[in-house]
Amino acid sequence: MPYDGGSLYEISAELLDGAPVSLSRFEGKVLLIVNTASRCGFTPQYAALEQLYRKFQGQGFEVLGFPCNQFGAQEPGSAQDIGEFCERNYGVSFPMFAKVDVNGPATHPLFRLLKAARPGLLGSQRIKWNFTKFLVDRRGDVVSRHAPRVSPSRLQPEVEALLARR
Repeated sequence: MPYDGGSLYEISAELLDGAPVSLSRFEGKVLLIVNTASRCGFTPQYAALEQLYRKFQGQGFEVLGFPCNQFGAQEPGSAQDIGEFCERNYGVSFPMFAKVDVNGPATHPLFRLLKAARPGLLGSQRIKWNFTKFLVDRRGDVVSRHAPRVSPSRLQPEVEALLARR
C-alpha cells in the first residue's frame, strides 16, 4: 500500500529514552536514515555512519538510526542495551530511536514513506535486511535508497552534493 500520509516532517518517532521527537526538528537538513541492529554482519557500519556524521554534522547533516528486530532477531535488547552497545562499541553520538518495524502491518510511518518514495529492486516495498539506508535532501525528499552491503563511506560524494544544494 503506498504511503499517503504527507510530509516526512509530519512524522514523529521515539528516541531510545522514550522521548517523542517530531522529524520537523530535522527540517532543512540532509538526512541519512538507517534501520540498524546490534548483532548483524553489517553492525560494524556503525563506525562509518558515525564518521560521516562527525564529518558533516556542522554542515547540516544528520544520521538517524532506527533499530529493528525483524531480521533474524538481530536486535533483541532493550533500548538501554542498544544505547550502551552503540556508545561503547562505536562511539555513536547521532540520534538513535526506539525499535521500529520496517515491514509488515506495524511498519513505522517513516519507513512506509521511505519505501514508497524509493522502492527497492523491481519496485519492492520491502526492506530486505538491516542497514538499508535512505538519503533525504534538505526539502525532505527521499533521493536515494542503498542496500545493506553499501558502506556508508561510499555515500560521502552523494552527501556532499546534497549539502552543497541550498
